[in-house]
Amino acid sequence: MSSPDSPSAADDLPAVAPRLRSLRRRAALTLEAAARAAGLSPAHLSRLETGQRQPSLPMLLALARVYGTTVSELLGETVADRDAVIRAADMEPTRAGGWTYWQAGASGRGMQALRVHVPYGSQGDIVRVHPGEEWLHVLTGRLRLRLGDTVHLLGPGDGAHFDSLTPHRLAAQDPDGVDLLFVHTLLQSPTAALCLGPTPGETP
Repeated sequence: MSSPDSPSAADDLPAVAPRLRSLRRRAALTLEAAARAAGLSPAHLSRLETGQRQPSLPMLLALARVYGTTVSELLGETVADRDAVIRAADMEPTRAGGWTYWQAGASGRGMQALRVHVPYGSQGDIVRVHPGEEWLHVLTGRLRLRLGDTVHLLGPGDGAHFDSLTPHRLAAQDPDGVDLLFVHTLLQSPTAALCLGPTPGETP
């Protein structure tokens, strides 16, 4: 698997940088306010907006909540006319920060459904806290899920449904990674988001 900063990974997200800036301005947020709400430093968000760094999937989820939109809009993906049925052939994989995910639901809804592959040792394994709910179901592999001070090991067929204000972290337990179905609620108010935690791969 390519590293998040490798050319192949960067090529997966060619238009994210200008879209991040456009959506932040649409939400009438300063760089500092948006970065604080997403749990990033202003310098790191600036590098994302100028294309010097590529965002991980947790960063995209956080920024989508802050801007009151979806990851699919951040990436320029659309599902025509809010189709009720999403065909497997239309689920194009997207890679961000080492994670791979497939849009498994329609855009513009009150929740977002993804099929996600989390590799072992991913830089996206950071603690998050934000309003809303999350539901996940393990398809293959084993997931190490930290909820508050408790660590749970989930295998195929296991699931979890939790309040996102509980500090949480997702990590693959085994070298082959873990595949999940993942659903989270979307917040439509840019001022309602709260994402806390260390920024992965942040350099001075």
